[in-house]
Amino acid sequence: MLEDLKDKRILITGSSIGIGAAVAREMGRLGARIAVHGNRNIEAARDIVAGIEKDGGFAVLVAGDVSRPDEATRIVADAASALGGLDILINNAGSLIRRQPNADFDNALYDAVFDLNVRSVYAVTKAALPYLKKAGGGAIVNTGSIAGRNGGANGSSYYSAAKAAVHSISRNMAREFAPFGIRVNTVAPGFIDTAFHNITSEEGRKAAIATMAIKRLGTVEDCVGAFVFLCSDSMSGYITGQIIDVNGGQIMP
Repeated sequence: MLEDLKDKRILITGSSIGIGAAVAREMGRLGARIAVHGNRNIEAARDIVAGIEKDGGFAVLVAGDVSRPDEATRIVADAASALGGLDILINNAGSLIRRQPNADFDNALYDAVFDLNVRSVYAVTKAALPYLKKAGGGAIVNTGSIAGRNGGANGSSYYSAAKAAVHSISRNMAREFAPFGIRVNTVAPGFIDTAFHNITSEEGRKAAIATMAIKRLGTVEDCVGAFVFLCSDSMSGYITGQIIDVNGGQIMP
């Protein structure tokens, strides 16, 4: 059923490392044409492109800061130009940036977190929409988080609020874009063992595992299937406005 992803033109923001990189590699293996996006990790993004090409796939590098609307527009244009259009958009770029207690509210950090995690979704999607319409429809998958479900751990209030916004934005976009044949869904990862959690203590890791039905941390590979499923019309063509939680049973909404 995944043969329908062959030759699909896919832009994946934040795909130099972590979950985005794993999704890019798998989509490339399935025969899709991939625009790998990087900003602070350009060399890692180049490595992802090289790996996809080495395995016989097609990939290009697009670079820039998606938290800046002007750059987001240019990134989408670069991707569409290199791929010959767009069929699928995966808004994966995001970061906690750093932990900050609510009692020490920081305007600059708030702006940085929301610009990267929320404004980028609006800006990249706005820029990609004409290409998706021209393609006759497609799929948008946004990366949410378990933090958007449960409020997050101490110090992650801005990030959890931003991801809750992504969840809500996705539902709204699903209604608005359905007439154009564009499905919009969200993948909400739980505690995935990536560089994102380098700042999490060993005690914090153990405490998280204790709350999971599957008693281990997630891997980037654990997340890939949900993205592939939501991008494939043959597998999820009647699914839109949904959140798929990939968290080992840590929460069961």
